[in-house]
Amino acid sequence: MREAAFVKQNKDKWIQFERVLSNNIHVDPNELSDLYIEVTDHLSYAKTFYSKSNTERYLNQLASQAHQKIYKTKKESKNRVITFFKTEFPLMFYKHHRELLISFLVFTMFIVIGAFSAANEGDFVRSFLGDGYVNMTLSNIEKGDPMAVYKQQGEFNMFLGITINNIRVALMAFAYGLLLGIGSLYIMLQNGIMLGSFQYFFYDQGLLWESARTIWIHGTIEISVIIVAGCAGLVLGNGMLFTGTYTRLESFKRGVKNGLKILMSTIPFFIIAGFLEGFVTRHTEMPDWLALLIITASLGVILFYYVIYPIKLHKQQLNHKLAIKLTNKDEKIY
Repeated sequence: MREAAFVKQNKDKWIQFERVLSNNIHVDPNELSDLYIEVTDHLSYAKTFYSKSNTERYLNQLASQAHQKIYKTKKESKNRVITFFKTEFPLMFYKHHRELLISFLVFTMFIVIGAFSAANEGDFVRSFLGDGYVNMTLSNIEKGDPMAVYKQQGEFNMFLGITINNIRVALMAFAYGLLLGIGSLYIMLQNGIMLGSFQYFFYDQGLLWESARTIWIHGTIEISVIIVAGCAGLVLGNGMLFTGTYTRLESFKRGVKNGLKILMSTIPFFIIAGFLEGFVTRHTEMPDWLALLIITASLGVILFYYVIYPIKLHKQQLNHKLAIKLTNKDEKIY
C-alpha cells in the first residue's frame, strides 16, 4: 500500500485519537488502550514500509503521548473476569460475526450431507458412529428405552467426562486454525456429518422426536459453542492470511489473541452443557413442555450472548464516540 493511501485510510482515526489525548476528554481506559494498540500497530507498519517518513514520526509521537496517558489513568479492574465476559469479549466478538456465520453455514451444510449420506448409504451410520454404538442403541430401542445411553454412567462422572471431551474438541477446532483456517472447517465437517447421520439414524427408527427432545436438552449449547470454537479457528487463520494494515507478525498475534478470547468464552457454556447432559438429559421421562423450555432457553442465551448483545454494545460504543465528536465540535465553536 502506498503511503498516501495508508494515511488516507487511517487519518480520521488518528485525528480523533489525537483530540481525545490533547483535549483531555474522559474515555474509558480499556477503550483508550484498544486505540493505543491500533496506533502502535500502524506505527509498526509505518516503520516497516515508510521508514523515516513524516507518517512514522507523527505516529511515534502520538503513540508516546498515548502511552503516558494510559499508564497514568488505567487501573486494572478488581473484577477482571466479569469485565472480560460483560464488555471486553462481546465488543471484540462483534468484529468476528462474519467468521461465526461461515462456521455455522459450513456446520449446517455438513449436517445435511451427513443425513443425506445416511439415507442413501446403508453402512454410513456404522462407519461414522461405530458398530458398538449402533448395536447398543438398537438393543436399547428393543428394550423400550432408546435414550438409555445417557443413564449408564453416574451423573458426576458423565458431567466431567463430557465437559473435558467437549473442551478438547473446541481446542482442536481452534488449534487447527493454524492450517489457514481449513483445519477448523474440517472439525466442523466431522461434527456436522456425525450429527446429521446420528439424527437420521433415529429418524429411520421412527424416533426422531424422541431423540431430538432428549439430545438437544444439552446439545443446543454444546453444538452452538463448538460452532463458536470453529469461529475462533477461522479468526486465527484469517490473522495469518489477511494482514490489512498490520505486519504479518502483528496480524498473526492479533488472530491468536482474539481466537483465544473466543475460545475462553466457550468454557462456561461447555460446563453448562456438560451439567445438562450429566444431570438432566438422563430424565427422559420429563414432559415435552419442560424439555422444550430448556432447549428454547438455551438457544435464547446463546443467541443473545454471541449475536444480539455484541451488536447492542457496538451501537452503544458508536454513540459514545459520536458524543465525543460532538463535544469536540462544541469546544471549537466556543
